[in-house]
Amino acid sequence: MNKKILVGLSVCVGLVLVSACSREGSQTEAVQETTAVNEQTTTEMFREFLDENYALDMDRAPFTASYRGIKTQHDKWNSAAEAHLEETRQINEMRLLQLAIFDKKQMDKSSGLSWDLYRAQLQRSIASDEFRHHKFVIHQFRGPHTQAASNLINIHTVSDLADAQAYIGRLNNIGPWFDQVIEQMRIRREKNLLLADWQYPQMIQASKNIITGAPYDIEGGDSTLWVDFQAKVAKLDIDDQQRAELLADAKKAMVDVVKPAYLRLIAELEVQAAIAPDADGVWKFDKGDEFYAERLQWYTTTELSADEIHAIGLREVARLHEEMKAIMAEVGFEGSLAEFLVFMREDQQFYYPDTDEGRAAYLAEAVRIIDTMRTRLPEVFGILPKSELIVKRVEAFREQSAGKAFYQGPPADGSRPGIFYANLYAMADMPKYQMEALAYHEGLPGHHMQVAISTELEGVPEFQKYTTFTAYSEGWGLYTEQLGKEMGFYEDPYSNFGRLAMELWRACRLVVDTGIHAKHWTREEAIAYLVENTPNSVGDSTKAIERYIAMPGQATAYMIGKLKIIDLREKARAALGDNFDIRQFHDEVLKDGRLPLSLLEQKVDGLIEAG
Repeated sequence: MNKKILVGLSVCVGLVLVSACSREGSQTEAVQETTAVNEQTTTEMFREFLDENYALDMDRAPFTASYRGIKTQHDKWNSAAEAHLEETRQINEMRLLQLAIFDKKQMDKSSGLSWDLYRAQLQRSIASDEFRHHKFVIHQFRGPHTQAASNLINIHTVSDLADAQAYIGRLNNIGPWFDQVIEQMRIRREKNLLLADWQYPQMIQASKNIITGAPYDIEGGDSTLWVDFQAKVAKLDIDDQQRAELLADAKKAMVDVVKPAYLRLIAELEVQAAIAPDADGVWKFDKGDEFYAERLQWYTTTELSADEIHAIGLREVARLHEEMKAIMAEVGFEGSLAEFLVFMREDQQFYYPDTDEGRAAYLAEAVRIIDTMRTRLPEVFGILPKSELIVKRVEAFREQSAGKAFYQGPPADGSRPGIFYANLYAMADMPKYQMEALAYHEGLPGHHMQVAISTELEGVPEFQKYTTFTAYSEGWGLYTEQLGKEMGFYEDPYSNFGRLAMELWRACRLVVDTGIHAKHWTREEAIAYLVENTPNSVGDSTKAIERYIAMPGQATAYMIGKLKIIDLREKARAALGDNFDIRQFHDEVLKDGRLPLSLLEQKVDGLIEAG
């Protein structure tokens, strides 16, 4: 292992003992041999340990560093090489041993939470690596084939000549990066860990979209990346010769490196497509059930089994159906719930036209909803985000395979805004009555508040600003949809129906995700369940099920997280009585970054104890 990876040795008293001990006994023995120090010294040593580890992580993940505003390796991508992944595992195992050196009892409260969080992050990463090759390195919703372009377009800002040269460097480095991805794909092919057969055409088409148009060929207009690079260079304050050299170098990189790299990737996708199975769930893999159990733990940060999650889903679906019947009565609809769902799905009053004007109207209304919510935030929050939030349509090259909406966070320096992406490829999948809930979830007070506030935190270790725990993040997003109702929004009963419909969608996810991956449901059976039980279109339901197949377990995190946040809020309300302050509760949830649900509960318990 590279010597620079032996990070933290200078601050770990007694680390030699840890290295020499067996894994079972090493943590206790190391702690016993550590010289007692005061709280300030222990905290300082621990923070130095975390800072050194974070610096190494950014050195090993250049694109992640760029995303966070660190431009030291602005021309490189994160490695997907097998040797790099193995080294990462070894680093995490060593850090877990080193962590035991620091006595949490001798730290301040904030650092104690950071210690718990760092340990949880290391433990889950090590456990997840047991199924390294079960996890898909590429699928139709996410992967290097679309990330290369979307990251250059949306993340790689070009403010000066050096940024533009780094952009060209990243174009040239797509070749070696894709070769690493192809290596990972071949490992999975050899282990018979393939995607379902229907997933490959979507990835092949999305890949071809990137290399269509100039400078790759003369048909059609300019390609997506060529449009982006030209636009960014045009804004630079440089002379004509420099601009011409940049454009020539970029064009050469696209033709000589980017296109051949995509063709190699497409070739491997086509090889796998020819032998891919038609089964959808991960139960089809060797140790598939164990892998799915790990995915559920990863995403929900609980020990809930597939059967337990399935049962929670059925319970929540029944509850939400009953609440929808109340909306039916309110609007005077005569008929069954099933008929009402069809009405909401098909009546054209609920949809913008499938035209450029319709799409522009959708985006304008989404902006209005968020702007209105922004004015009300101080009523229920003390901490507010500093970063800007914008609404943007999903780019054409990836809209056919992307989800209906998602969020991209800002860097700590505020150089990029947070982005609420709306997928307007098919307007029939984006009803007006879901717009409020969708904007609250992806924008304010949902993901933008949670992510931007986390990124902007002061006085916490850098790693803590960027942790990822899906049950917390998506649970918060779903919670804020309900919070909007409690704040007096959703005045239109159809919009309130949309809120219930989106929550119902997340409840159904518990049923279909576990159905597909644990109960051997087919793709068609899962689609039929969504169509029967929700107002969403067949197209929307199909794309959703395809997403759950591509990302096993991820969809279960939303409802599990939301139910936990509601439980904790009501627990605090009951315990504190008149002393309960909703702003204080929300700030407690947000002020330390993203957490496993168990640590979030500890924080709320602390809030209750403090009175």
